[in-house]
Amino acid sequence: MEIRLRPELEALTRQDVERGPYQTVDEFVERAVAMLHEQEAWLAEHRTEVGAQIAEGYAAAQRGELVEADELRSRVNDLKRTRLGEQPRG
Repeated sequence: MEIRLRPELEALTRQDVERGPYQTVDEFVERAVAMLHEQEAWLAEHRTEVGAQIAEGYAAAQRGELVEADELRSRVNDLKRTRLGEQPRG
């Protein structure tokens, strides 16, 4: 299969290969596709739950129950660490 990338994406790919653990562009693209596939599979599996959370967040925003940006960043970072198996910062 032949894949054509826009020049700016090709440049980014080459930069990542040069500085990362990938030996070839093919290896980098294979990993990128595998990661994207994992994300898409997770989203398909959790679509209902994600949709409900979005609706809940939208309804809260409509009621004026917004979270400050710093608090949101902290919550997102904690979720990322939890997903990666790290301990949340307290």
